[in-house]
Amino acid sequence: MRHNWMKVMLASPAILAIEALIPMGIAAMPPLATDQTDPVPEVAAIAEEAATPETLDILEQINLYSQADLEPGPLEQVNSVRELTDVSPTDWAFQAVSALAERHQCLLGYGDGTYRGNRAMTRYEFAASLNACLIQIQQRIEGFNALSPDELNSIRRLQEEFAAELATLRGRVDALEVRTAELEANQFSPTTKLSGEVLMAPIDAFGDRSEEIAGGEDTELSFGYRVRLVLDSSLTGRDRLRTRLQAVNVARLDNTTGTVMSRLGFDGESDNEVILERLEYRFPVTDNMRVWLAATGVSHNHIMPVTNPLFESSGSGALSRFGRRNPAIYRQPNGAGVGVEYKFGDLFRLYGAYLAGNASTPTSKNGLFDGTYSATAQLTATPIENLEVSLAYSNSYFPGGEVNVSGSTGSGFARRPFTNDVATTSNNVGVQASFGFEPVTVSGWAGWSLAEAEVSDGDVSSGDSATLFNWALNVGVPDLVKEGSLLGFIVGQPPKVISNDVSGREDLDTSLHFEALFKYPITRRISITPGFFVITNPDHNSDNNTIWVGTMRTQFSF
Repeated sequence: MRHNWMKVMLASPAILAIEALIPMGIAAMPPLATDQTDPVPEVAAIAEEAATPETLDILEQINLYSQADLEPGPLEQVNSVRELTDVSPTDWAFQAVSALAERHQCLLGYGDGTYRGNRAMTRYEFAASLNACLIQIQQRIEGFNALSPDELNSIRRLQEEFAAELATLRGRVDALEVRTAELEANQFSPTTKLSGEVLMAPIDAFGDRSEEIAGGEDTELSFGYRVRLVLDSSLTGRDRLRTRLQAVNVARLDNTTGTVMSRLGFDGESDNEVILERLEYRFPVTDNMRVWLAATGVSHNHIMPVTNPLFESSGSGALSRFGRRNPAIYRQPNGAGVGVEYKFGDLFRLYGAYLAGNASTPTSKNGLFDGTYSATAQLTATPIENLEVSLAYSNSYFPGGEVNVSGSTGSGFARRPFTNDVATTSNNVGVQASFGFEPVTVSGWAGWSLAEAEVSDGDVSSGDSATLFNWALNVGVPDLVKEGSLLGFIVGQPPKVISNDVSGREDLDTSLHFEALFKYPITRRISITPGFFVITNPDHNSDNNTIWVGTMRTQFSF
């Protein structure tokens, strides 16, 4: 076992003083015996005399101060290296430890006969070790009554030789004290870390305009932004209270194209006002279990991994809303609720979450259990390095007037299989996987949703069902031309109603989503991501013209 004896040398600067004050004649003590298990009698006698009442008082006091509740146990005077069971003559710092114990008589060890050279010492232990060495210096000077002229000249030469270095160190220490005081006076908070992100992007939807889609019209070039400030606080050192403020003004392109398939992954409108966009508290229960308490703005991807590592982030991942994560699972109702993670070693992780969309509203069709909600469970496994797979299930409920089964992705029928006025439940299953092999990472998913009408309304009867399906395949090449860069390609099918008991509400054609992007870091905190995505047969309708969406997202992080 290798021990970090250098900590002894760094933590006991008095050794240098001893060597400087006891040169030549004073240092002419009996040499160490060649047999480390049998020191010469003179050394043993000196070691025995070193255990003075002053030293014993210091040890007793320091052990009372700091060692009562610490695992290592009390410190004791060590008079010979042979008393230490974990010190071997083959250790690289053996001579230094031997000198402390048998020459200078100021080495302290633990009561169990160990030295523990690879352990960091406390301030109390440092004080005890330093004081023991200083006592030896004083005793030796007093024992010789006076220093000879040669010894005084040696000390003077040492002082003169190292005067410049000592002055430099003193200046550095003074400068560090000034900087430390300034940081302490101007720090944001001793328990809270502030971080932020600013996105800016020109946006346009072009190509053949979607004139066949109801409400579709020409899209003009626009410029949008999003600002987020994140406050992460820790109250115990292992928990996290996250508060996220946001102001956003990025156009929702579905307002002009007529389909949510054209939405960007970072869009939204807050009328230029700053809002509390997310508030959550995460804390550990055991070493293998932690819990989330969500007050507002928490989504499933904040609790469980979406198994799409390169493209999940809205600031640095996919440009489109659909390309970020499986909508069958991670676009279900969210907001406030509770989440949990449990680890089964390094192989499996089990997640659960219950989230409600209008938890703070106590009226009918709102609250924790009467409004929109989702209950989700996910099992994630990492069977081999760089491979992650997950299987997820979610049960969702949408009261009449708030139905959105596909989470604002896919076709109009996929969002509302039985019209918006019919209360709907949905049972969703998602399979996700990601595999990285140098230099490419491939990920993808498939998602199914079985929606069921809860009430009868017009052509819809209670119990009618509809099946939705979506899939995606993503390929990413990180660090292609520069560390932090990303070349990405996404292809997939947005949510589509493949069967429906209600006549006329089934998607007859198929839309495909094609996306390409290239993230390039200009500096460590500034990056640009030009890219585009194409939607064929928008809304799964071949009568609709192809839509192209282009943007160049610029990210500032701090």
